[in-house]
Amino acid sequence: MGQRAQAAGGCLTVALGAGLGLAVWSHGVRDRFRRFEASPDWSVLYAELPLAVLGGVAAALGVWALVRRVRP
Repeated sequence: MGQRAQAAGGCLTVALGAGLGLAVWSHGVRDRFRRFEASPDWSVLYAELPLAVLGGVAAALGVWALVRRVRP
């Protein structure tokens, strides 16, 4: 596999990981953002969203590195 294909695979892996993290975060976000008889919880946006996206990217890169190590 050439360097360009490896770079493209890594970039695609990061994009898919970020999308997966965003998809996991968006499940039930309305319930977490609007609490019963309380003001909106803004930490859902500034704390949970970046952590979910970065977690998805880290998980995807971990899987990509594992696959690269196992497969010669």
